[in-house]
Amino acid sequence: MPVVTYLIISLFAYLLGSIPFGYVLVRLFRKEDIRSKGSGNIGATNVVRSGAKGLGALTFLLDALKGYLAVAVVVWLLRLPILQPVPVQNATALAAFFAIMGHLFPVWLNFKGGKGVATAFGVFLALAWLPALAALGVFLLFFWLTRYVSLASILSAVAFPVFALLLPHSAYNAWMTAVLLIVPVIVIVKHRQNIYRLLQGTEYRFGKPKASDA
Repeated sequence: MPVVTYLIISLFAYLLGSIPFGYVLVRLFRKEDIRSKGSGNIGATNVVRSGAKGLGALTFLLDALKGYLAVAVVVWLLRLPILQPVPVQNATALAAFFAIMGHLFPVWLNFKGGKGVATAFGVFLALAWLPALAALGVFLLFFWLTRYVSLASILSAVAFPVFALLLPHSAYNAWMTAVLLIVPVIVIVKHRQNIYRLLQGTEYRFGKPKASDA
């Protein structure tokens, strides 16, 4: 039944997305719990803030890779004869969504994960590479101008669906369109505390004295 195929895809993508690379790398190489550092987030930015720039870069790459693979591997899984055929866009959209959910709410860490920026970039790179690279350009530009990772992440999340709709692309079905619109909203919502700190002028800024994490 198609519902079984969708359940398998969702579970696979969630489990892959739930691998907490930031937590694992810091625990493995520094014998520390990244959740006790800085903002307490397991993402790449907080790993860098903890003083582990190399591990932070590796965290970003691995978080992006798991998002990319969640989508790419599903295309291969659909070829298995044991799975009922389903529309490819439905399957990849579902995989993208649940990979993000796995990162945000990993079962291994009591459902308290990261903010999804790197994993979202990975899934979007697999779904719509040109808009994803354009959004990355927005991120790099605003980070260079402001040194705020959070602001750059929020603006790139806003820009991605615009690029996805305006740049040349194959037709998106309803499932794919929903994911391309909903995931950026989720990323922005996960940054709500950062938005508050930006408005208050207390947000952490790279190259400046550390702001309060309150």
